[in-house]
Amino acid sequence: MAVKHIRLWTGFGTFLSVAAAGSATAATVFDDSHAPMMLAQGGEGSEEDRPSSYKLLSNDPQAYAFDVRPQVQAYAKLVQSSYAASANGADRMRTAIKAMLAKPSAETLAAARAAWVEARPAYIVTEAFRFYDGPIDVRPDGETGPEPHINAWPVNEAFIDYVKGQPRSGIIGDAKVALTRESILARDQVSDESDVTTGWHAIEFLLWGQDLDIKGPGNRPFTDYVAGKASNDRRRLYLSTITDMLVDDLRSLEVQWAPDADNYRRKFLALEPREALGRVINGMANLVGHELATERLSVALDSGDQEDEHSCFSDTTHQDHLYDLRGAYNVWLGGSAETMAPDSLRALTMSIDPALASRTDALFTQALAAVTLMDVPFDSILRAPNGSPPRQRAEAAVAAFQALGVQLAKVGKRLGVLVIVPGLETATG
Repeated sequence: MAVKHIRLWTGFGTFLSVAAAGSATAATVFDDSHAPMMLAQGGEGSEEDRPSSYKLLSNDPQAYAFDVRPQVQAYAKLVQSSYAASANGADRMRTAIKAMLAKPSAETLAAARAAWVEARPAYIVTEAFRFYDGPIDVRPDGETGPEPHINAWPVNEAFIDYVKGQPRSGIIGDAKVALTRESILARDQVSDESDVTTGWHAIEFLLWGQDLDIKGPGNRPFTDYVAGKASNDRRRLYLSTITDMLVDDLRSLEVQWAPDADNYRRKFLALEPREALGRVINGMANLVGHELATERLSVALDSGDQEDEHSCFSDTTHQDHLYDLRGAYNVWLGGSAETMAPDSLRALTMSIDPALASRTDALFTQALAAVTLMDVPFDSILRAPNGSPPRQRAEAAVAAFQALGVQLAKVGKRLGVLVIVPGLETATG
C-alpha cells in the first residue's frame, strides 16, 4: 500500500555492543554469526529507519570472498529496462484514452480499459525495486519520490468524482477547483491517505467507476465523457491530466536508471557492491514478505472490505498479486521469469550454496502456484466465510509469501547482507 511503509525494526536487528561502560560509541562487531551493523532508529518512513549499513561483517576473511558486482550491474540494467517498459505501456494507455476522449463510445471506452489492464503488469513488476529509498521512494533532493502519486490506494472515490448517492461530489464536481497538475497534486492525500487524486487507481476509477456488481467490475457509462456538459468536460480534463502525469512520473524513473548519466544509477553502481546488493535483496524480500503478504492480502482478508482490494474497480487484483511476485522472481533470475541470466542472484547463490538456491527456487514455485490458485475476482474471496475453500487458498498464499520472504532474508545473510522484512523475524535468518 502506498505511503504506508510500516517498519518494525525493534527486536529484529542485532545491535552493536558498547565498546566500554559509559562509552557513547558502538564497537564494530566481528563474529561467526555475521552480526549485522547497528540499525538507526527514526520515524515511520524516514531515512533514519534504514540500516546504517547493509553489509554483514565476519571474523572469517573468506566468509564473503566472492564478487557481487556482476549481479549489481545486471540489476541496474533490469531496473532501467523495466521502467522503460512500464512507461511505454502507460504511454500506449494514454493513446487509447485520448482516442476515447476524441470519440466517446462503448467501444472506445472498452479499448481504454483494455489498455489500462495491459499496461499494469509492466508497472507491477517494478515494485520489486522499492523499499530501499531508491528514486521511486526518495527523490534526488531528499523529498518523497513519485510512488505515492503513481500507485496509491485505497481510493476514496467521492474525493474525485460522483459516487452512488452523491451525484456532485469530488474535485470534478466542484467547479471552483481549477483542474491543473498543481491543483490536483495540492489535494493529493492531504487530510487522509485515501484521498488519492492521481495515479493508476485514480485513472482506474475514472475508467470503470465504482464496482457495485458483486460478479464483475465497475460499469461507468461512456456518456460520462461526451463533451458539452460541465461535469463531463471537467472529467475529461481531469482524466487527461492525471494520465499525462503518470506517464511523466514513469519516464522520470526510467531517466534515473539510465546508463551513462549523472543520476541514481551512477550513485547506485558507485556503492560498495554488497551495500548495493543489500538494497536489491531488501526490495524484493519486502515486496513479497510484507507488502504483498500483509498489505495486499492479509489486510483485505481481515477486514473483508472491498475498499482494501488493490485494483477493485477493474477487478484485476489477481494480476497485481501475480506480477508483484513475478517482479521479485525477475530479480532472482536476473531478467524475465522465463530465463536465468549467468549474472543473476540465483546463479551467484547456486555457486556458493546450491541447497539454499534450490530451496529458494522451490519456494518461488510454491508461491507462484499459490497465487494462481486464488479465486477470481479477488473480492469474491472477501465475501467468502472464514474457513471456506476460497479463504483457505488465499491464506495459503499469504503463508507462501511470508515463507519466501524469510527465505530471501536467508539468501541475503549467506551473501553477506542484512535483510529485514517488517513482521518477520528475518534479521538473523
